[in-house]
Amino acid sequence: MSLNHILGSAVSGLAAAQAGLRSVSNNIANVGVSGYARERVNLTTGVVSGQVAGVVVGEPSRVADRFLEANVYRRAGDYGRADVTAGYLDRLQALLGQPGATSGLPARLDAVTASAVAMTGSQSSAQTVAVFTSDVQDAIDSMQQIQTDVNGLRGDVESEVGYSVDKINSLLKRIHDLNGTVSAATGLGKNIGGAADQRMSAIEELSGLIAVNVRDQPDGRVSIETANGGVLLDKRLRQLSYPNGGGGGTSQATYPTIEIRFAEDSGAMGAATGEKLDSAAVGGKLGGLLDLRDRALPAFSEQMGVLFSGLSEALNSVSNAGSTVPPPVSLDGRQTGLVGSDRLGFTGAATFAVTKADGTLVAKTSVDFSAMPAGATIDDMVTAINTGLGGAATASFTDGKLSIKANGAGNGVVVAQNQASPSARAGVGVSQYFGLNDMVRSDSSSLVPSGLVPGDAHGFATGETAQVVLRDATGRALTSYTLSPASGGNVGDLVSELNASPLGDFGDFSLDDRGRMRFEPAGALSGATLSVPSDSTDRFGTGRGFTAMLGLTGASSGLQNAQVRPEVLANPTKLPLARFQETAAVGAKALGAGDTRGATAFVDKLATGIDLGKDGTATVERFSSLLLGRAGLEASQAEDNLLDSAARRDDAINRRDSFSGVNIDEELAQMVILQNSYSAAARIISTASEMYDTLLNMV
Repeated sequence: MSLNHILGSAVSGLAAAQAGLRSVSNNIANVGVSGYARERVNLTTGVVSGQVAGVVVGEPSRVADRFLEANVYRRAGDYGRADVTAGYLDRLQALLGQPGATSGLPARLDAVTASAVAMTGSQSSAQTVAVFTSDVQDAIDSMQQIQTDVNGLRGDVESEVGYSVDKINSLLKRIHDLNGTVSAATGLGKNIGGAADQRMSAIEELSGLIAVNVRDQPDGRVSIETANGGVLLDKRLRQLSYPNGGGGGTSQATYPTIEIRFAEDSGAMGAATGEKLDSAAVGGKLGGLLDLRDRALPAFSEQMGVLFSGLSEALNSVSNAGSTVPPPVSLDGRQTGLVGSDRLGFTGAATFAVTKADGTLVAKTSVDFSAMPAGATIDDMVTAINTGLGGAATASFTDGKLSIKANGAGNGVVVAQNQASPSARAGVGVSQYFGLNDMVRSDSSSLVPSGLVPGDAHGFATGETAQVVLRDATGRALTSYTLSPASGGNVGDLVSELNASPLGDFGDFSLDDRGRMRFEPAGALSGATLSVPSDSTDRFGTGRGFTAMLGLTGASSGLQNAQVRPEVLANPTKLPLARFQETAAVGAKALGAGDTRGATAFVDKLATGIDLGKDGTATVERFSSLLLGRAGLEASQAEDNLLDSAARRDDAINRRDSFSGVNIDEELAQMVILQNSYSAAARIISTASEMYDTLLNMV
């Protein structure tokens, strides 16, 4: 080997040691920096004319494992979803109040039962009655406030959806730009470490917002897809298009979907790719937000409506079975959505009576609905009442409302159930069905099932529509259908139309025995839910539409504007606690001022199971306990899931960093090796120089 070869090899050794020391220095400078992958100098053996000619120093490369990085991305997505879910469910739980606390919905419902028991004393006082009515109003107020707060939570969630979409777009653009930098450096054989580290950090942040699959490309780029295969980034940039973006979140009946669009390098959006993000399946924080917005929070609101329906039905059942003393001059019912020509549909019997202020019976008539002709109408019932009372009172049915007014100074009206065969339509008595003596009222709901059957006229006109949306258990909209009833059709036609629609591909519609529309999803779609975001139908101009009449969702419960009747709330004597003596003769006492049997009936009814349709039969206390307990359980499970996902994410990061991160001891050991290598190369150069000097002296 010539001296020139020796010097060349030694110089290359010096260069290799210097390059290694630069990488070590850079690694040490970035120790503890999250996401930094240490550098390693690439060295190869130099060969010239078949002979070894020192060392060739290449560009430093990142020490990284793409499988460990991919695991971090997956764990980051799980953590992002768990974090946002736990946060909002904890806020929801806080709205309800803790069991045993003196405030909150559980305490309000407990107070209703306790004050009802207090009324059952031998001489129920006006004070105990006032406490009971106030407690009922407080419970309703609490449910309404919770509904308002839940809507506020949905608004907050929607704001975060908008912010998350904006952040995802900015990260996609950043990764796209870094892709270009890495690709250019790769093509030129230059170091890609800095740009690749920044890209990895951006992808990790992106994966916390949305679950992604990352694929390395031969040119150094990465392509990114959603969990369900939608392309977010390849050689061409894409952006998410969301009309509600920008953070202006409000609670809405339905929300637009998030579209994926092609975009210019500047970020300007172009044509749609045809792919959408419309359910929690997208994963990450965005998936958790969509699940909360479209499934969890609406489901809770629906159940709150069901709870109110059960409470109002129980209370009104008792109040309509009783009377005040003195009885009211007139009983004015609520809007039923029916017209006088509608099928009557009652079985059993009820007594309609007129008494004096002291309860002395003036007139009475018992209407046996079971004995009336099969085609009897509501107008026929009104005629029977007026005929039976013989002018002592006048009944009328106008604009969907039944009213009965006593004639004669000081007289009042009483409606009572027949004890042997009580009247019933849709499982409630005639007074309760028409709302003649309600304790709780709502302007937007009849508070009782309609009792409609397939052969009844639906009463909607051509051009009136109701949009029905079906979502799966993840909140993803499977399909929607706009119900468009034709004039002159019946309720059975509505059921047939829905079953023949795209909705029918996912389950079956039917009417239950109380006239409520029911949807039974197919077995594979357990947990699917329906919502009605818009409804312009109006049954015979009564103001009651498809949703209100057929009770397809809990949103039609009427909770939003429900209240204890103002006159009952203002005057405890207006609460119907007395019971009519059905066997009393004209001229005898039929009502007693000291009669408090209605108080006991309130206690008994609150302890009796109520038919809640698809939610089964349960007492108000039982259903509320299940509802509130479920909310607490879900919040607890979400917190546990957050702790688990945080541990898994941290473990994945530690594994990645233990492989690609900087170990100060290893770097210092490497520095010693490189320093020795540098010294050895320098010693070879020194020896070669001495040999040159010796050779020259010989010459």
